[in-house]
Amino acid sequence: MIPFSVLDLSPILKGSDAAQAFANTRDLARHAERWGYARYWLAEHHNMTGIASAATAVVIADVAGATSTIRVGAGGIMLPNHAPLVVAEQFGTLASLYPGRIDLGLGRAPGTDPQTARALRRNLAADSADTFPQDVAELQGYFRPASAGQAVRAVPGAGLEVPIWLLGSSLFSAQLAAQMGLPFAFASHFAPTYLQAALEIYRERFQPSAFLEKPYAMVAANLFAADTDEAARALFSSLQQQFLNLIRGRPGPLNPPAENGMDALWTPSEKLHVERALACSLVGSPDTVRAGLERLIAETRADELILTGQIYDHAARLRSFEIAAELRQSLRPQPAL
Repeated sequence: MIPFSVLDLSPILKGSDAAQAFANTRDLARHAERWGYARYWLAEHHNMTGIASAATAVVIADVAGATSTIRVGAGGIMLPNHAPLVVAEQFGTLASLYPGRIDLGLGRAPGTDPQTARALRRNLAADSADTFPQDVAELQGYFRPASAGQAVRAVPGAGLEVPIWLLGSSLFSAQLAAQMGLPFAFASHFAPTYLQAALEIYRERFQPSAFLEKPYAMVAANLFAADTDEAARALFSSLQQQFLNLIRGRPGPLNPPAENGMDALWTPSEKLHVERALACSLVGSPDTVRAGLERLIAETRADELILTGQIYDHAARLRSFEIAAELRQSLRPQPAL
């Protein structure tokens, strides 16, 4: 049975605040644990008034402390924003506090606009993304047992087994994950264009490593499940509004569902842009979502799905993830290739 996991951006709702976003995150994580989700990941974004998880390691600690068995991690930490040693110390601390439960997913993008990226790391070079492979290797080194005479150590961190994943929305990280023998997660929930090509490259070029014997690919999808297709489409309009505001250069908190539908809000070209970005979305009744899940799994041969749902109403958000957990038990198994 394929594992399902949760990706949470800790959405800040219109009319609410970050404190409530974190309370909702803790509550969803506790429910996800009971419903059998494998892991609960949080994502690093900055200068986004609708996303509360900027201090990602801090929120991971809060979620891990509120749960007991589910794996908790980053999906991901944007490595260009940080010195590898700092990340090793942070996740070494998390792994020491919550042994065997912490994941570290690494992204190559800054997760924000250029001005904010400079504010995050003032010595950020224009070509910092090109140092990503070296930064990943440096980070891995800090997690190895410290050697005699080693000048710089991660304390805590050295000698701890913190699983590292590479995340991507293009082909670069797929190639690097294959080369380094690491698990790979594709951000198809907002950038599905290169999903199949990235998975193909990752699997074809994968080189076994001390971390992983064979390729392991996770695929991300938006989840908006409700009792009816109509109700689910209404919930989905909150995310559609969020992306519409983003492409207009006016990001903000997560809006409630559009009262009069999206056609009253976007132009035809904007609609096309948003629909392309959100093409990997499971929206509908349980029957509709089941069909979508089975199709996505069959098309991608994913080893794991990670589901995210920017839903304004917290009770509806819980119900959406509960429906997916129930459906997971009844999915038709895919034939082995």
